[in-house]
Amino acid sequence: MAIVQIPQFHSPARHIFFAAAIGLILAAGLFPVHPLNAQSIHPTPAAQPAPQALQQEAPISSESFAQNQAHEKGNTEEEGHNKFGIVFLWVALLLIAAKISSIVERFGQPSVLGELIIGVILGNLALIGIPSLDAIKGSEIMNFLAELGVVVLLFQIGLESNISEMQKVGVRAGAVAVVGVIAPFLLGTYIVGPWLLPGLAFNAYLFLGAALTATSVGITARVFQDLGKLQTPEAKIVLGAAVIDDVLGLIILAVVSAIATVGTVSVGALASITGKAVAFLGGAIILGQLLAPKISKLFSKIHTGVGMKFTLAISFALLFAYLAGKIGLAAIVGAFAAGLILDPVHFKYFKDPRVCHDMKVIAEHSNSPTKEEIQKCIRKYSDSHVEELIEPVGYFLIPLFFVITGMNVDITTLFNFPILLTALGITAVAFIGKIIAGAVAGKVRKSIVGWGMVPRGEVGLIFATMGKSIGVISSEIFSIIVIMVILTTLLTPPILTFLLKRNQEGQK
Repeated sequence: MAIVQIPQFHSPARHIFFAAAIGLILAAGLFPVHPLNAQSIHPTPAAQPAPQALQQEAPISSESFAQNQAHEKGNTEEEGHNKFGIVFLWVALLLIAAKISSIVERFGQPSVLGELIIGVILGNLALIGIPSLDAIKGSEIMNFLAELGVVVLLFQIGLESNISEMQKVGVRAGAVAVVGVIAPFLLGTYIVGPWLLPGLAFNAYLFLGAALTATSVGITARVFQDLGKLQTPEAKIVLGAAVIDDVLGLIILAVVSAIATVGTVSVGALASITGKAVAFLGGAIILGQLLAPKISKLFSKIHTGVGMKFTLAISFALLFAYLAGKIGLAAIVGAFAAGLILDPVHFKYFKDPRVCHDMKVIAEHSNSPTKEEIQKCIRKYSDSHVEELIEPVGYFLIPLFFVITGMNVDITTLFNFPILLTALGITAVAFIGKIIAGAVAGKVRKSIVGWGMVPRGEVGLIFATMGKSIGVISSEIFSIIVIMVILTTLLTPPILTFLLKRNQEGQK
């Protein structure tokens, strides 16, 4: 396959190139051209009273009825084409913007930070007089693609993780998760909330504390992935703790929602929520390990090609995401569980990548030391083949999730000084509550584990949105939670990157 060489621009040509590219993108996305039609050229005149004779309903012939139906069908199809046409433009706009934002990598920062920042910029362009992109944020199709992106991301993380290695850190991950949920919840509900926001109903403090509990595993996982640190003990503890954290967050959300709406929550309802979560995770791992080899062997009898291998893997992820959502868990928990279950051995009946075949031919004509090295490479490519098949899907969908997450941030909340000051205090609690959790991580870099649990991301926004929808928290508290989410989401990647790089330099 031919490789296209991209010309290397030098300053100031490079700056002109980037400015022109951004200008074209924004011009295309922000000022769409609407097709002309007869109504736009000839406006419909104001309705005039019809003569009495004409007001009587005339009989409609079958031919006229058929023509009307065809006309309505044509209008519907045209509207559908226009609807999906603009979505194509939106996707192109966000993908190009995401790649432009990867310039942050030149400053040693992960690309996820650039995607979040470019999302914040695009989502708040109305503040400088440029038409807003609210249509993207409100699009069900775009939000579905974003949700699919985070599902694919967690599936990738699960594939790159090893279930036996996760079990080794299971106790420590559980301890980190429990402390990381209890500490910020108690601080937010009983101490900092009443101190900074006196006079509110107790239910408001409950939701404020609940919003501080849940970790957004997608942000941290992306940082570890970008820096190639997914196999470190700290990463495994954080990922394991984040899954448990999500389950505990679900329980807390259910409890505080019930208290806010009906005043109490029954022990039976609490036990049911907990039981479903534990049963799903345990059952998925145990049954998945038993059934995955048999399912793989069955489908290999139909076809052993790469297409079947890809279809089986991605379908497994989507099925588990569906099952998780069905019992009330986040879809990303199911996707992560699916990735944990699928091991390379489950795909031994399918064809290896073409490069493995070529390397086997070379190995047959090589001496013993070289042959052993080639065989190691063959095993490496074979074991990681499913991950490589999923990777292009991630290139397409994952940036959409992070850009749209950034677009949902309303920075006008930063312009109210009292709210901003209170939000900074709440944010400090959000940082402290999770960093404390790193202290129980065992013999690892506790600061990396603690900071890895800090980002709240979309999870915190879900808590805040639910509290506002049932009338428990005001717009001001909602803004405070949003600011906390912004700061924990944007500040964690560079700080975590710094800690990981410093740890790497210390090991040299």
